[in-house]
Amino acid sequence: MANGEKRIVIAGAGSIGCYAGGCLALAGRRVVLLARPRVEAALRQGGLRVSDLDGRDRLIEPEALAVTTDPAVALPEAEVILVTVKSGATQDMAALIKAHARPDAVVVSLQNGVDNADRLRAALGRQTVLAGMVPFNVVQSADGELPLHVHRASDGKVMVEDAGLAGLLDIEGLVVETHGDMKAVLWGKLLMNLNNALVALSGLPLATELADRRWRLILADQIDEALRAMKASGVEPARIAGVRPALLPRVLRLPDWLFKLLARRMLAIDPEARSSMWDDLRRGRPTEIDDLQGAVLRLAEKAGTPAPTVQRISALVRAAEAERLGSPDLMPEKVVAPPAGRRST
Repeated sequence: MANGEKRIVIAGAGSIGCYAGGCLALAGRRVVLLARPRVEAALRQGGLRVSDLDGRDRLIEPEALAVTTDPAVALPEAEVILVTVKSGATQDMAALIKAHARPDAVVVSLQNGVDNADRLRAALGRQTVLAGMVPFNVVQSADGELPLHVHRASDGKVMVEDAGLAGLLDIEGLVVETHGDMKAVLWGKLLMNLNNALVALSGLPLATELADRRWRLILADQIDEALRAMKASGVEPARIAGVRPALLPRVLRLPDWLFKLLARRMLAIDPEARSSMWDDLRRGRPTEIDDLQGAVLRLAEKAGTPAPTVQRISALVRAAEAERLGSPDLMPEKVVAPPAGRRST
């Protein structure tokens, strides 16, 4: 069957899902968006606007979109299912796929965290499950704004396990490649995803936060703690933005002027891009802290390595979740005070 004839379902059409699904639809792929009622209503009323950092800005009219809230409608004919729900909803989505999808469907996890593909495999059994990794940020328009607008605010190639699948998904605006060691890729991405919480706690755009050495010092401390736990556990993360993981904390601790000079790829971000965790706090939703910082804490506990900075960040995000007031807009000094002797400016 030709790529354009395969039926693809986006299982969880939020920001990432709408962006990927929109690009696929624009490329002529047969795509169905399985979405929440709020997203479905917006798409049916105003369509989907898809833009990116490279200057593309495209509109899909409502009548050109296939969108539903009903898994019994979306899943039975799906040949490829791209799972883009938050990590906390993985088990619920797995149950829906198990109940409604055909046994020969290929399921791909395009989620944050390191073990969502394993969770899907354990829950499903029959379907082939592949790991994937989305490296970029997607910003979604405010509730009520029409058309619903998703903007890819940073760069990067999506990685998946299967070469045939990459041929189906690699289209304009969505570059997809295969990688032979997805475990390494996911742990490598997790290192940079430790910054999601700092964006959420600061309320700052990602580029602004990364340009401030005080925040980078906190990120570097988290990455150091994660790397110690990984080394003790035999986990080897892949390169991030072209940088060897072991060098990343050193690069992050550089003075601002030198960091901006050497880390251009890392700073190639839309000025208004923020993290999905910031958006979760803004909308009063549970965050993925347990699958990001939490994954490091679980690994560190097993390995017997300390992770006080990661633990502190996790506690602050959980407190913000409980308050349901959005980002606490903290200053870096209120997050983790630098050790004596270290300058934070």
